[in-house]
Amino acid sequence: MKSLIYTLIFLISFHSSSVAQDNKEFKILTIAFYNVENLFDYENDPLTFDDDFTPDGKNNWTKEIYEAKIANIAKVISEIGADQSGTSPALIGLCEIENRRVLEDLVNHKHLLKDDYGIVHFDSPDRRGIDVALLYKKKLFTPINYVAKELLIYDDVDTSKRVYTRDQLLVSGMLDGEKISFIVNHWPSRRGGEERSRPKRIRAAQLNKRIIDSLFSEDPYSKIINMGDFNDDPINSSIKKILKAKGRIKALKLKEFYNPMEGLYKKGQGTLAYRDNWNLFDQIIISTELTIRDYSSYRFYKAGIFNKNYLINQRGRYKGYPFRSFSGGFTGGYSDHFPVYIYLIKEKS
Repeated sequence: MKSLIYTLIFLISFHSSSVAQDNKEFKILTIAFYNVENLFDYENDPLTFDDDFTPDGKNNWTKEIYEAKIANIAKVISEIGADQSGTSPALIGLCEIENRRVLEDLVNHKHLLKDDYGIVHFDSPDRRGIDVALLYKKKLFTPINYVAKELLIYDDVDTSKRVYTRDQLLVSGMLDGEKISFIVNHWPSRRGGEERSRPKRIRAAQLNKRIIDSLFSEDPYSKIINMGDFNDDPINSSIKKILKAKGRIKALKLKEFYNPMEGLYKKGQGTLAYRDNWNLFDQIIISTELTIRDYSSYRFYKAGIFNKNYLINQRGRYKGYPFRSFSGGFTGGYSDHFPVYIYLIKEKS
């Protein structure tokens, strides 16, 4: 287990300066989320709009470029959270992946092969053919139930016309012997403007809330990790009013959610940039039970944005932005989003 779980020794004083105990040893796991920006294979799928990501398409998406993209994403995943956990994430949610094939190529890359990741994935009805997925280390997590929850939304003008978008992926299972549920999201984009597109994300939030309520109806003390590219910031209505996610642990009641990304957002941090403004669309939101200061089981320690220097543009017009993989051609970069992560810790027996 030493290669999978790194022992962290520290004083328990991160929730309150008045809390301090003798040095204890803890297991630490990383849970992460990453929008990998158009991780398409290079073959044409006649059922989706993926023509640009083919050798003859606008992006000249060749086998060589695809393999370079896979290598880049595998490298990033292998390093998320490793500064303190000593290894790659126990689980990671992904979005903007085309199909199961790209996931299999990803987990079988040399950067990740030793980690023996399993895959939970469903093809979604998204018109571009992009999906969400969950990767998990088989030695740490065992899926018990998993289902894709369909999001039904309709065109603003023609209300009989369905807008096909990503499902929300619910996976419940045993994490190192503890029951926990994960929801992986990629909510509708802001295309057409934030205000005009807002109702679509409100509908996504309402579906998300129904999924959460169903879990709480079974067990009000459920450990739930709700992650994704929400295409909204932590302060927007979908997160604050529908999910009622709170930015302070002390304000939590039973069956509520803490959003550690809200504090990062208010400090000016973000995961993507547009017209010199930063957004924090990529978030990991956790249920009350994960914030309790009883470390006999896994609890939340801290959250972060994985934005190492190599993931940042170092020059040019977009200096300081995420080093995306495509901009008028393959750039050799990674994604237009930074990954996000949280650490879970448990006292060693």
